[in-house]
Amino acid sequence: MPVLHSAPKIASNEGVLDALVAALGSKVVASKEEHGEIVLTVARDEIENALRALRDDHGYQQLMEMAGVDYPSRPERFDVVYMLLSVTKNHRLMVKVTAAENTPVPTVTTLWPNAGWLEREVFDMYGVIFSGNPDLRRILTDYGFEGHPFRKDFPLTGYVELRYSEEDKRVVYEPVKLAQDLRSFDFMSPWEGAEYVLPGDEKAAAAAAPPPVATPKVTETKADTGAGDKANDKAAEKSEKGDAK
Repeated sequence: MPVLHSAPKIASNEGVLDALVAALGSKVVASKEEHGEIVLTVARDEIENALRALRDDHGYQQLMEMAGVDYPSRPERFDVVYMLLSVTKNHRLMVKVTAAENTPVPTVTTLWPNAGWLEREVFDMYGVIFSGNPDLRRILTDYGFEGHPFRKDFPLTGYVELRYSEEDKRVVYEPVKLAQDLRSFDFMSPWEGAEYVLPGDEKAAAAAAPPPVATPKVTETKADTGAGDKANDKAAEKSEKGDAK
């Protein structure tokens, strides 16, 4: 028996952006529809109120995920992205706020309990501070870890390395001796294609045409086949049977 549900199989974005911007009013700093998704940038101090309105008044019941993005050249270098899902509308929505290294973002653990773990992950990887989170500790890195691995200026090999010391009979931490400069990023999507030649692509020159064959190889005599008389006789028998059909 088919299960009937009010949520459509395919949700349309038509009219959603204008309706949400009008409802949230001054809380919205910027809005756009891009790659089939609606993205709202909300004032940082209003993020809790904005998400509460989206949950209670517009049916986005679930906080599916949170993520961070680092743009080192910006004064507020971090984006904190909230991915919302409406199970009754089968529709997804992305909400963003910006933050600096020392700018706290209000917690949304008051709206969704799972935000506690998600905020800890963004804090651990990027160093974004969430004010009001009752348990803002690292969640993925080791005890005593220094730095935040997903920042663009974090060295590829980290700040410290660990090894087992036979002398001390324990695991010891030592500074990484490989110095690395700040890397530069253009934030271009590899799926959309870069506007420049990627490293290694210059080796992919046009394939050269195969060299011409001076004398084609043919089997003009039985000796050219290398199979022998018995094999040639068998081949002749199969050919005669095929002709008879």
